[in-house]
Amino acid sequence: MTYYASVNPEEKQNGTVNIENLLFRRQMDSCSVYICHSMTVESIAERVIYLLLYHPLLVLFVWSYAKTIFTPVGVVPKKFFLPDHIADRLMRENETEQKNILIEFARNSNLPVQNRTHSGAPRYCEKCKCIKPDRCHHCSMCGTCVLKMDHHCPWVNNCVGFTTYKFFVMFLGYGLVYCIYVALTSLKYFISFWSGGVGSNMGKFHVLFLFFVAVMFAISLVSLFGYHCYLTAKNRSTLESFRSPIFQSGPDKNGFSLGKFNNFIEIFGENKKLWFIPVFTGEGDGVSFQTSPANASSSSSYQTMGTTTPSTIPSAGDGVTFPTRTVDLDSDGLLADRQRWMEEGDLDTHINNALPATQ
Repeated sequence: MTYYASVNPEEKQNGTVNIENLLFRRQMDSCSVYICHSMTVESIAERVIYLLLYHPLLVLFVWSYAKTIFTPVGVVPKKFFLPDHIADRLMRENETEQKNILIEFARNSNLPVQNRTHSGAPRYCEKCKCIKPDRCHHCSMCGTCVLKMDHHCPWVNNCVGFTTYKFFVMFLGYGLVYCIYVALTSLKYFISFWSGGVGSNMGKFHVLFLFFVAVMFAISLVSLFGYHCYLTAKNRSTLESFRSPIFQSGPDKNGFSLGKFNNFIEIFGENKKLWFIPVFTGEGDGVSFQTSPANASSSSSYQTMGTTTPSTIPSAGDGVTFPTRTVDLDSDGLLADRQRWMEEGDLDTHINNALPATQ
């Protein structure tokens, strides 16, 4: 009667048992138990270690991801916005008068801006009607100017900038560590399925899927995380790596670099206990930034603004040469009606595809 545990209800009721079916079912039951047993971590110590490492890592990963998504972007302070009558006047003037109006407003308002266009004018956003602070760009997806904008990330549906850059880097870092952890802990079962010859296709599929997905995401993240570690060490945004910021002395892609450690501190703060916790610890206000010694002689406002030194060499990013315009690319239609590429050839489409979603 003990064999009736694997007998169909109809066979048990009728009192007839097919011995071949019974043996086949018992073999399948034994195989299923073996598969479940082989996929279970047997060592208690190993289980404890997996639990202690996995859950804190998962919490930090999800926490960083949530902060990157829901943290509001840094917005431009009100003092950078032109009054309506000045903005209306600006639209009616020619390019030279527009430049003079912007310089006068920046000087009278004592705006802490050092970046400018090739013509020496303050960078102006026609849509927001404001003078852009240093490292600020207009995001066409968010519909506003974002402080220290790096790029707009569709994976988090938010702009990566002054308020979110630390969270974004931590999201990439913890995501990479998470994928590596999953791949390493599933590697044992991945190998056992290939070497042990277990006959369960579904169980094999689960392990193969988990392992390969973790490895593929890790490969994708390692390059992206490594690139943003490089940008952090250089105190450079993704936009600035494509298009060097322009100072009074001319374009300088290292214009905001203060040394690797100080560059790290500017984003992660001085409190070492909070370096790897998804809370905002960045230095500064997102409007004014310290500059490298090469640009230290320049004033942090337009009170002593000089003439921008024209550049005879196209502004280059990180080993990739891109053509430059006579004014900054962020300048929508204003101050840009007669812009022409300095290099020959129609490369406008190529640059628009290469740059993040900014205007």
